[in-house]
Amino acid sequence: MDLLNTLVDKGLRRELPTREEALAVLATSDDDLLDVVAAAGKVRRHWFGRRVKLNYLVNLKSGLCPEDCSYCSQRLGSTTGILKYTWLKPDEASKAAAAGLAGGAKRVCLVASGRGPTDRDVDRVAGTIKAIKDQNEGVEVCACLGLLSDGQAERLREAGADAYNHNLNTSESTYGDITTTHTYADRVDTVTKAHAAGLSACSGLIAGMGESDEDLVDVVYSLRELDPDSVPVNFLIPVEGTPLAKEWNLTPQRCLRILAMVRFVCPDVEVRIAGGREVHLRTMQPLALNLANSIFLGDYLTTEGQAGQADLEMIADAGFEVEGADQVTLPEHRATAGCGSHESAGCGSHEGGGVCGTTAPSAPANEARTDLVAVRRRGAGTDLAPNA
Repeated sequence: MDLLNTLVDKGLRRELPTREEALAVLATSDDDLLDVVAAAGKVRRHWFGRRVKLNYLVNLKSGLCPEDCSYCSQRLGSTTGILKYTWLKPDEASKAAAAGLAGGAKRVCLVASGRGPTDRDVDRVAGTIKAIKDQNEGVEVCACLGLLSDGQAERLREAGADAYNHNLNTSESTYGDITTTHTYADRVDTVTKAHAAGLSACSGLIAGMGESDEDLVDVVYSLRELDPDSVPVNFLIPVEGTPLAKEWNLTPQRCLRILAMVRFVCPDVEVRIAGGREVHLRTMQPLALNLANSIFLGDYLTTEGQAGQADLEMIADAGFEVEGADQVTLPEHRATAGCGSHESAGCGSHEGGGVCGTTAPSAPANEARTDLVAVRRRGAGTDLAPNA
């Protein structure tokens, strides 16, 4: 297929595809899907070999969020029966992080619900970062605390944070359909602040809520322009008690096409399969490793993920290897430029979210798999052992 040959050539040169080419990837048929995966896989292997970076989420503060993001089980007015607790103490967070690191994770992503941190919250997180780094030599720490005020990114950097995550989630034109309590511009501003402070910027998207192909391409091109080191791709988990609970529009094939498009547009960036991979990719997860070079290990913020041991077996069985703590994630030209001492960031702040577009998805509606959605009842905020 001429399209795929062109995209591979551009990916190896870090050349931006045209919008028409990106849209054409999303429009490919299921008959051509393996060809699409194979082509995007060439780009992935060129920049990242067969390594898979493991990341581990620690939910520092769960629920009780004043924001109204339609996809989120921690949102204002959510009736989902999630765990709700205030800030974990530094030793509690460090203990939770240690479980993920013991399971093979290289990076710990510290996430807290809320609009954004107060200065006192930044102090809390700084103490947590210190506790984790004191007890786990060589660990990378990414913070995901919401919208940042002036000076807060610098303080997190000084405290030892390596990266900051804040997702764009969807295109600017549809952002107001999913959230009204803050703006798309607010999110761009926070990513810019993190970048300017010398933190490795991490920003991604959410797919699966009736968005048009144009919306998906718009947000990925916006991400390319922001130039984060890491792009987490979340797939909506339609959690009961949220406005988007009844929306099941993704198929495994649709998810693979989205991941391939992201890889072609962001060829040398860490692409992470984030929330929703177990729910929507299901048995196709190993195939997705040919597109993304990073995943989360174990559970997400408020929902359960695949067993950590199953993740490790999946990686090995698919012919990939877990990236070691002594290996640099990013290609040399990225790792030595800008915030070069900080490797790619990696936390998506939610399990997956929806974008309310006006165009129906090109793929047929997926069967509702509510049996695959389980609220997290273990790990941080509980007395039960975490999934790692």
